[in-house]
Amino acid sequence: MAAPLLPTLHDPSPIRKYDRAQLRQLSDEVRACVLDNVSRTGGHLSSNLGTVELTVALHHVFNTPHDRLVWDVGHQTYPHKILTGRRERMPTLRQIGGISGFPQRTESEYDTFGTAHSSTSISAALGMAMAAKQKGEDRYTVAIIGDGALTAGMAFEALNNAGVCDCKLLVILNDNDMSISPPVGALNRYLAQLMSGNFYAAAKNVGKSVLRNAPPLFELAKRLEQHAKGMVVPATLFEQFGFNYVGPIDGHDLDSLVPTLENLKHLDGPQFLHVVTKKGQGYKLAEADPVAYHGPGKFDPQVGLVKPASAPKQTFTQVFGQWLCDTAAADGRLVGITPAMREGSGLVEFEKRFPDRYYDVGIAEQHAVTFAAGLACEGLKPVVAIYSTFLQRAYDQLIHDVAIQNLPVVFALDRAGLVGADGATHAGAYDIPFLRCIPNMSIACPADERETRQLLTSAYEQNHPVAVRYPRGSGAGVAPHLTLDALPFGKGEIRREGQRIAILAFGTLLYPALTAAESLDATVVNMRWAKPLDVELLLKVAGTHDAIVTLEEGALMGGAGSAVLEALQAAGVQKPVLQLGLPDRFIEHGDPAKLLSSIGLDAIGIEASIRERFVRGSSNSAG
Repeated sequence: MAAPLLPTLHDPSPIRKYDRAQLRQLSDEVRACVLDNVSRTGGHLSSNLGTVELTVALHHVFNTPHDRLVWDVGHQTYPHKILTGRRERMPTLRQIGGISGFPQRTESEYDTFGTAHSSTSISAALGMAMAAKQKGEDRYTVAIIGDGALTAGMAFEALNNAGVCDCKLLVILNDNDMSISPPVGALNRYLAQLMSGNFYAAAKNVGKSVLRNAPPLFELAKRLEQHAKGMVVPATLFEQFGFNYVGPIDGHDLDSLVPTLENLKHLDGPQFLHVVTKKGQGYKLAEADPVAYHGPGKFDPQVGLVKPASAPKQTFTQVFGQWLCDTAAADGRLVGITPAMREGSGLVEFEKRFPDRYYDVGIAEQHAVTFAAGLACEGLKPVVAIYSTFLQRAYDQLIHDVAIQNLPVVFALDRAGLVGADGATHAGAYDIPFLRCIPNMSIACPADERETRQLLTSAYEQNHPVAVRYPRGSGAGVAPHLTLDALPFGKGEIRREGQRIAILAFGTLLYPALTAAESLDATVVNMRWAKPLDVELLLKVAGTHDAIVTLEEGALMGGAGSAVLEALQAAGVQKPVLQLGLPDRFIEHGDPAKLLSSIGLDAIGIEASIRERFVRGSSNSAG
């Protein structure tokens, strides 16, 4: 048995001297390393198992990091991290102080561009390739993009630009026919037809049967097979963009990958390589259910994912999914929209029950929002289920197409606040500030599962755009009512009567605020709405307390606390105000509870900040 290769690798340079047998051995070792580590830490599994051979081939053929590799989305880069000096740190994956689950420029010189949102790779790689040309540097730039990410308009904007640029750029389409949710749309159908064309398949099979008795010719045909589809379908979509298109080829076959990459490396102009891979490759359980193994928690690889013995608390996403189905059953105008996040946003059951009212528009957040606006113009009631971090990508559409026209679109903002292991790229830190400044827009901040359902109903009843923000995972465990009862629009409530200090909580931090208030004997107000602010309740509390504390799991700058200060100033009320929320820095990956504790947003931290400011410190200034 050959000696292990992986323990001897501290950078990719030795890989360039490996023969084909060693590359296959290394691929097996990398796949085992990915499976072992992700089963211990949790993380993205299926996508990484699918890119092992492609990653090994890229580091074998290209002189990284001099040649640039730009990975789209980035949840397929664990093999890349393992091969670029981070194997020993893999047990710290996505943990506080550990390595990121996505490429990070500050983490390694091999991570040439930070990614985590999709469809950015071709734009970034083109910029790098043109920079190299302008500086007279001889280097190659490779963008690796998935078929799901290729549904986004930004990818085609980059292809359109790249096709007329003279630079050393290779775009690799990693086609596994499975993004997080099944890819949708005309492009995916086109790729599927290209892959499964009867004429091509028949021609290939006949050729194999004829040539199998002539080994030299059969081997030649096999080596040339990657070009066959170009002969059968010469005018591919990508050639129309100005690329030299090659493929599709087997992304797990190093005998195809390596020579093809070596050939493309020496061609002039933009190149496009179409490789076909299988999510979960090499681990039968992930191959059978790549969605379930897309981002699992810790598990035993010998056993696979196991359902917990006791039912876990209902998540906010599940509460939304049930509300959506119940509301759709009660109102035929409701339509549900997701930008390629059916599972993550809780729309699986909705699609089953209301397939004619379910729209997955692909990774196209801008289109999702304007599409919702068009539906609303015709009297329907669109609900856009979208992560807070992804709504950022459709900001112009939110203002121009929805808010200016004051259309009744409900935005269900999942993953508001810190998201934990996915880190700064996925944190929903900015939605209150960027939504609050938009006329006609309202923002609800439910404190628990029950309020999430009630405030979604409140939002749905309005005749203007409303966002309801809620975090990842479960909350306080307050069971929702089965009815579709709404809470009063723009109104909060006092949850605890106390003395001197009033804590105004926006969202799920209400519960640590209640705990902190017991020691402080403080009043706690569940504000529920960041916009419109319950000014009547605010002024009542300000008139009966010495100081006010605002509390939110969102950016402090321009957030709900800022709204409180603005309202007090407008009313001519001078009152000491302490704003607690996310600081003006990016919060990295780690356990959510530990992250909140690290920035003083758990019960202990909230109490300590209040005592420091108003018990031991000064109480005569706002800020």
